[in-house]
Amino acid sequence: MIDAVHGILLLDKPLGLSSAAAVARAKRLFSAAKAGHTGSLDPLAEGMLPISFGEATKFASGLLAADKSYEVTARLGERTASADRESPVIERRTLPTWSEADLGAALEAFPREYLQVPPMHSAIKQAGRPLYEYARAGETREREARRVEIRELRLLGYRAPDLRFFVRCSKGAYIRVLAEDLAATLDTVAHLTALRRTAVAPFADQPLRGFGTLESMDSAERYLTLLPVDAALQSVPRIELSAATVAALRQGRAVDWPHEAPGAVRMYSEDMVFFGLGEISDRGRLAPVRLISAAANRA
Repeated sequence: MIDAVHGILLLDKPLGLSSAAAVARAKRLFSAAKAGHTGSLDPLAEGMLPISFGEATKFASGLLAADKSYEVTARLGERTASADRESPVIERRTLPTWSEADLGAALEAFPREYLQVPPMHSAIKQAGRPLYEYARAGETREREARRVEIRELRLLGYRAPDLRFFVRCSKGAYIRVLAEDLAATLDTVAHLTALRRTAVAPFADQPLRGFGTLESMDSAERYLTLLPVDAALQSVPRIELSAATVAALRQGRAVDWPHEAPGAVRMYSEDMVFFGLGEISDRGRLAPVRLISAAANRA
């Protein structure tokens, strides 16, 4: 039976499972009609994968653009074609004797904003084909560099040849490429051996659930693990509206609302029920942007 399930699951994605496969498994587990992930993780990566169900999928785009945090292990002195363990080592270099202080200084000195060239082993499309298909065929394509921001970068430990570090970065940053670029500042090469995503803004220090835990629960317990539909929108200003105003917005009509500054707002009814996002214009008019179905509010 397919149920009306609405909310956000913070899944602890296991190694070896693609994000699409994780969503399919979670969808079956919750008997949900609609589900999607917000920011994919490679099969060789683990950790936080927010999965939106039902009406929460309408508001998932903000998570795709959110900052993300990772704990990374990079093996210095070895390079692979894919920059991770998925392909064999194609270059080795002898490493100097670095101290943790040396590597901590290198992390501190690394630029916090730079142009990063996406890897060939990525899902970015050229001429209708993902780059990884060209890479598997032995082809290299020109890729346009993208500006990424490194919000935080710090050493977690070093036991030669493995460097462990924490990074919090903007959307679009490839951690495999970051490890290679960091290694280049040390005049060596590197590839990832472990990657764990620890946070997707605004979700930090919140419990993750693995499939083992979820499968051990009954359906009622499982449903209680979901965050509410509006959980990803807490940075958006909130307004509360009368029943008449809610009815007008649900009919697609804009209303006068001179009480807040222009911009996006989270909209709630008088009984504190979230029913969607709106936009206040420079002229003080509030218009609906994306609404939750009335049926979902009753579910």
